[in-house]
Amino acid sequence: MMTIFLQAAPGGSSPMMLIMMGVMFVGFYFLMIRPQMKKQKQEKKFQEELKVGSRVVLTSGLHGRIAQIQEDGIVIETLSGKLKFEKAAISREFTAARFGDKAIAAATADKKESAIDLDKK
Repeated sequence: MMTIFLQAAPGGSSPMMLIMMGVMFVGFYFLMIRPQMKKQKQEKKFQEELKVGSRVVLTSGLHGRIAQIQEDGIVIETLSGKLKFEKAAISREFTAARFGDKAIAAATADKKESAIDLDKK
């Protein structure tokens, strides 16, 4: 058994081994790390563009409408009353699946319209 290990490493690490490790790292970056970072940016942008009255779905599956937006969180109005949550609890993916992409587009369009109205004034 020891002879197998001794035969596997004749003189140290070869340049080809380093190149292969570099290629693997680049592959991991483009296949795993970069898409995850892009998804996080989209989620954060969605959470920043929320407004009062938007219908949302939380990561726990709770459905509701935004009643208030505060600095330390948001107040969601549900059938059972009002509950306070962190903005990070709102899921872009679940909201889009439940209410469609039009809910996300409506939040973005309203923000753009208000920016245009401010420019006109």
